[in-house]
Amino acid sequence: MLTSAVQAAFVIAAVLFVLSLAGLSRQETARRGNILGMVGMVLALAATVVLAVDQSQRDALVTLVLIALVLIVGAAVGVRRAQRVEMTQMPELIAILHSFVGLAAVLVGINSYLTEAVAHPIAVAPLSGQIFYAQPDAVHLVEVFLGVLIGAVTFTGSIVAYLKLSARMKSSPLTLPGRNWLNLGALVACAGLLTWFLVEPGIWPLLAMTVIALALGWHLVAAIGGGDMPVVVSMLNSYSGWAAAATGFMLSNDLLIITGALVGSSGAILSFIMCRAMNRSFVSVILGGFGSDGGAPAPGGGADDGSHGVHTEIQAAEVAELLKEARTVVITPGYGMAVAKAQYPVADLVSRLRAQGVQVRFGVHPVAGRLPGHMNVLLAEAKVPYDIVLEMDEINDDLADTDVVLVIGANDTVNPAALDDPHSPIAGMPVLRVWDAGQVIVFKRSMATGYAGVQNPLFFRENTAMLFGDAKTQVEAIVQAL
Repeated sequence: MLTSAVQAAFVIAAVLFVLSLAGLSRQETARRGNILGMVGMVLALAATVVLAVDQSQRDALVTLVLIALVLIVGAAVGVRRAQRVEMTQMPELIAILHSFVGLAAVLVGINSYLTEAVAHPIAVAPLSGQIFYAQPDAVHLVEVFLGVLIGAVTFTGSIVAYLKLSARMKSSPLTLPGRNWLNLGALVACAGLLTWFLVEPGIWPLLAMTVIALALGWHLVAAIGGGDMPVVVSMLNSYSGWAAAATGFMLSNDLLIITGALVGSSGAILSFIMCRAMNRSFVSVILGGFGSDGGAPAPGGGADDGSHGVHTEIQAAEVAELLKEARTVVITPGYGMAVAKAQYPVADLVSRLRAQGVQVRFGVHPVAGRLPGHMNVLLAEAKVPYDIVLEMDEINDDLADTDVVLVIGANDTVNPAALDDPHSPIAGMPVLRVWDAGQVIVFKRSMATGYAGVQNPLFFRENTAMLFGDAKTQVEAIVQAL
C-alpha cells in the first residue's frame, strides 16, 4: 500500500515537472512554471524520504534523522547562496550546481557497484573461509560505467565553466597540440576499460575510467572559448540530466529517471537552438571554440590599433538630443548591462521615451549574456513590457528603418565581422545588424574586446558613436537630460 502511494506521488511529481518546463517556455508563464517545479520537487523529496525509511534495514528513526540532517545542511547552503548571489552571477552558480549533480552520479555509481558486488554471497571456501560473491549482471555494470563516465565529465567540465564564468580562469580556449586526438584517445581508453569491466568486473577499471573521464571533462570545456559559454552552460545542463537519469537506473528510481531525461533532453534541445543561433555545429563547439584576435585592447577614449580606423565619442546630453528627435529606437542589451545593473534606469528611459510617442523596442540576441535567456530575465526584473522585447530574427529586418540603436554592454552579438570577415573567429555567427540604423550609440567602459576576445569594426563606422563610462551612470545622465 505504501509503495503504491509513493509511486503515485512520483507520477504526480513527474507531471508537475513536465508542466513546469511548459511554463518556463514563455515569459508570461515562467513564474507559474517555477512554482509547479518547486511543488513537484517537494512532493518527490517527501515520497523519497518515506520510501527510504520504509525500506531501511536499520532502525527507521536513525535513517530519518540522517536524511533530515542532510536536507537541513543542503537547504541551509542553498538558501544562503540564493540570498547572496547576484543576477550577473547566475551563470556560474548554475555551472557549480551542475558539478554537484555530476559528483553525485560518480559517488552513487561507485557505491552502487560496491554494494551489488558484496550483496550476494554464493560460496565459502572450506579451508580459508573466503566468501565468494556473485557479480552484478552486465546491464547493471553498463549502467554503473556510463553513469560514472557522464558524471565525471559533467563534474570537472562544470568546474572549469564556473572558473571561466567567474573570471577565476582565462576565458580564452586552451589549445593543446592534437587536442582532438587527446579527446578521442580518452574515449577509446574508456571503451577498452568498459570491455575489461564487463569481462572481469572489478573496482580498478571503474576507477581508472573515472580518472580519465575527469581529465576529459576538464579538457573539453577548457578548450572552449568564452564566446561559446552560453552553449556550454546549456550543454552541461544536458549532461547533468543524463547523469541524473543514469543514477536513477542504478537506484531503480523511476522519478529520477524521468526527471533526468527531462533535464537531459531539454538541455540538448536548448544547446541545438543556441548552436543554430550561432551558425555553429554542436561538434564544432565541443572541439573548437572562439579564439582571440590577439590585439591589446585600446584604452577608453584613445585611438584603436589602427587596423579599423578611429572611433567617435559622444556625451550623454548629445545622446538625449538624438533620442528626443527619434521616431524609432531599438535597444540591444548585453552582459555589460547586467554587470552595471543598468536595467532599471534603462526601463525608466524606455517609459519616458514611450510617453513622448517614441517607438522603443529591444533586440535580444539568443546568446546575449553568459546564460540562455539571461537578458530576458533582467529586463523582466526591471518591469520592461514583454511585448517590446523581441528576438534577433524578429527585429533584424526593422533595423534599417530605425533612427537610433542603443548598444548597451553588447559586443560580439553586434559585430559585423561575423558577416564581413570570413577569417574572423566568429565568422558565420548571426548577429544583430545594428549598423543598418541611422545612428548607433555604443555604451562601453573602454575599447576593449568582448568576452570572445574579437575586435569589433562596428565601433569605427561613420554612424557609430562611443559613449564611455559605467552604463548605469550614463543612462541615468541621459534620463536626467531628457
